[in-house]
Amino acid sequence: MSGHSKWASIKHKKAIVDSRRGAQFSKLTRAITVAARDGGGDPDANATLENAVRKAKEASMPKENIERAIAKGTGAGGEADAIESVLYEGYGPGGVAVLVEAFTENRNRTGADVRHTFAKSGGNLGEPGSVAYLFEKKGTIVIDSERHSEDELMVAVEAGAEDVLTDEGVFEVITAPSDFTAVRRALEEGGVEMDSAEMSYRPSSVVPIDEAQAGKLMRLIEALEDNDDVSAVHANFDVSADVLERVAG
Repeated sequence: MSGHSKWASIKHKKAIVDSRRGAQFSKLTRAITVAARDGGGDPDANATLENAVRKAKEASMPKENIERAIAKGTGAGGEADAIESVLYEGYGPGGVAVLVEAFTENRNRTGADVRHTFAKSGGNLGEPGSVAYLFEKKGTIVIDSERHSEDELMVAVEAGAEDVLTDEGVFEVITAPSDFTAVRRALEEGGVEMDSAEMSYRPSSVVPIDEAQAGKLMRLIEALEDNDDVSAVHANFDVSADVLERVAG
């Protein structure tokens, strides 16, 4: 969808900058801990953990912090068992569907905070199932089309990618969750530089919005992402990359 891949790139770069300031370290640590708890502590055998560790390394998280987070997740009982994975669903400005992924030790607190953020930003929190059906979880890899040609991305298709989409100035390589790590590694080995690589909820339909609505939506998304418990925000908006660059800048 127009604007989606650009948003992915902007989010990725912003997250790395924020993480280097320490603003996102707690979120990265929690993602590693939960991934290790749910799928084991070996990144080679746990794609979710491998992805979480890679993001932490990109953000310059110290190796000992990563190892400590994995150990916390694989240890019996304690802090890791108290963390829940929660998906919140709602609508933002312009009728845009919004999915919010969170890790929390206090579902009531986080739910109240998310509800307040939606209301304050011109949206509303919905019931479970209200918008999730509009999304499908996929691996999404964003690549600058000025740096690489489509022919260079054939290694991704050979490694199992479902599709390669062209959007404003970028390619999006789409994979099934089970093929994400293999496709990303194939691109790395092929010398392809990636703007972002993550598991994300991709919309099956989109809502066109104007610049004013886009500005309000970005403020809602940023406010949600500022919540310490929120790990990712997804939305089904359609807007040009130029508009998105202005309102997200």
